[in-house]
Amino acid sequence: MLVQTPPRLIRRTRLSRAGRRAGVLLQRLALLALALAAWQLGSLHAPSFVLPSPARVWHTWLGLVATPSFAADLGITLGRIGAGLALAALVGLPLGLLLGASPRLGRFFEPVLTVTNTVSSAIWAIFALIWFGLSNWTTIFVVFMTAMPLILTNVWQGTRTVSAEHLELARTFRMPRHKVLTKIYLPTILPAFFAGARLAIGFGARVVLVAESLGASSGIGYRLRQAADLVQTDQVFAWTLTLVALMIGLETLVLKPAEQRLFAWKKVAQP
Repeated sequence: MLVQTPPRLIRRTRLSRAGRRAGVLLQRLALLALALAAWQLGSLHAPSFVLPSPARVWHTWLGLVATPSFAADLGITLGRIGAGLALAALVGLPLGLLLGASPRLGRFFEPVLTVTNTVSSAIWAIFALIWFGLSNWTTIFVVFMTAMPLILTNVWQGTRTVSAEHLELARTFRMPRHKVLTKIYLPTILPAFFAGARLAIGFGARVVLVAESLGASSGIGYRLRQAADLVQTDQVFAWTLTLVALMIGLETLVLKPAEQRLFAWKKVAQP
């Protein structure tokens, strides 16, 4: 017998969700207002080359947007982040699946992954400068070496949640190894992969600035280094906040909605 949910209960649930979203939005707006107030208060007691005011940074940002190089530098940086993350996903996902599906391989390569996670992005940037010089590959390599271990580790850990009963059933029916990976392991580790990818995007956005400031002649990191050399602190703030706003927008408008849609079947405990 099919049981239908009463329309009143559906409306109440929707109103409750809308109320929670409005509450979260108000909290974040209040946090932003507090941050701006603290920034403004601090700028009143510090020289402008140390801490420029929000209004000064805003006017500087408007001036940067009007320059022809703004969109180009922004696109170059985002392209480098995207290329590094795409390579990290293409390498990290299958390797994580392989190491998780084969405990022997996992134990053998575990020290390599530990070393890779230990080396900082600044060291990878130095190696990239030696190997690739002042090129796009320098920045892409640094983003890749920072993001790939995160994705690989999350996928590897996600394979440990694969149901033992499903694997035993696959062995009983003598399912080929590649089908076990694609039909059993892959659907199980997708949430872990998505979580690792979100972490990788955040880390990639940070390390790209380091790489571009050390070994690039274009991009946001390069402009930040130029502004810092000339003690143009307002431009440093403007470029930094531009990238931060883009990453927040990507997280809020793209990644979170995509995750909610893809994994709507997962039950999340409400406090």
